[in-house]
Amino acid sequence: MAPGQDRTGQPIQCRAAVAWEANKPLELCEVRVDPPGPGEVRVKIEATALCHTDKYTLSGQDPEGKFPCILGHEAAGVVESVGEGVKSVVPGDHVVPCYQAYCGECPMCKSQKTNLCSKIRKYTGAGVMASDEKSRFSCNGKTIWHFMGTSTFSEYTVVHEVSLAKIDKNAPLDKACLLGCGVSTGLGAVLNTAKAEKGCTAAVFGLGTVGLACVDGLRLAGAKRIIGVDLDKNKFERAKDWGCTDTLCPKDFGDKPIQDVIVEMTNDDGVGGVDYSFECIGNVEVMRSALECCHKGWGESVVLGVAGSGQEISTRPFQLVTGRVWRGAAFGGYRSRIDVPKLVTRYMNKEIRVDEYVTDVMKLEDINKAFQAMTDGLCLRCVVLMP
Repeated sequence: MAPGQDRTGQPIQCRAAVAWEANKPLELCEVRVDPPGPGEVRVKIEATALCHTDKYTLSGQDPEGKFPCILGHEAAGVVESVGEGVKSVVPGDHVVPCYQAYCGECPMCKSQKTNLCSKIRKYTGAGVMASDEKSRFSCNGKTIWHFMGTSTFSEYTVVHEVSLAKIDKNAPLDKACLLGCGVSTGLGAVLNTAKAEKGCTAAVFGLGTVGLACVDGLRLAGAKRIIGVDLDKNKFERAKDWGCTDTLCPKDFGDKPIQDVIVEMTNDDGVGGVDYSFECIGNVEVMRSALECCHKGWGESVVLGVAGSGQEISTRPFQLVTGRVWRGAAFGGYRSRIDVPKLVTRYMNKEIRVDEYVTDVMKLEDINKAFQAMTDGLCLRCVVLMP
């Protein structure tokens, strides 16, 4: 679309990285983006980051993966136009699309016990919009499905109003985009789900973006000891800069389970174990290790990683009978439309790290290179800038 051209109420032709099939490179195509329907907003994406969840769906292992689709769910942009009934945003507003909606009206939202909104979930899981159960994307007449209700690997996207967080216009969009998933997920798991307290001890399994965000959250909470665990020792220097007091590579201990190593090294009271642990990988064996390294009587393990479809976790029931707790967290327990603007404010006030996660910046036409860099572990977060 030509700069400055008003296309309100009309389709827009723009570029998007389309996933035509599982396990195939994304293809840069010209797609049609229809106008927003009732309760919908069309957004010009300015910056989008890559997340391992995008890779997971592209791999074909995601049971909700539907092809062809436009992936991407960690972005920031500017409202281009709004559909009928939209009241919370207007054209020109800066926004973060959020895969976790917040309507404030459904039973889940009203319960105040969870951040999991149920209003549009069945539609976003099916790759369509709620108003008519259709997609707003097409390419040469062929329907292209939405992804997680966001589809940010496109210069323009259409999102439900209840999935948009309006943010401070002074916040740089190429950094604020990270608060749409990874950074928020890690911070919230510590501050909202675990509610870690000053002087606690913790172990973080997986030192990518989500794991480091957990470390940053533990720093904010005042943890006295933070043990980072990863197979890649190249991540340890950064982890210590973020706040880890100890770093462990399981391969260094042979056949000895890493949970036993952690219990022994924290055995200051004759029992051992950390107060909190966080699994940020999506490996069911690591999930067990994370639980079993927790302190008897009160230790709590939070699962953040997304395991493959059909996989199951296991442990001896006595681990739970003796007081350990297994919990899960989605989007860090944050209520997206309410809490993401607050996180942006905390970032602007330099209370939380965001800039430091961005290790690579690329153009949309290089998105497959960005995926490869993420797969090879060569970057934390790669941000793709739109023209």
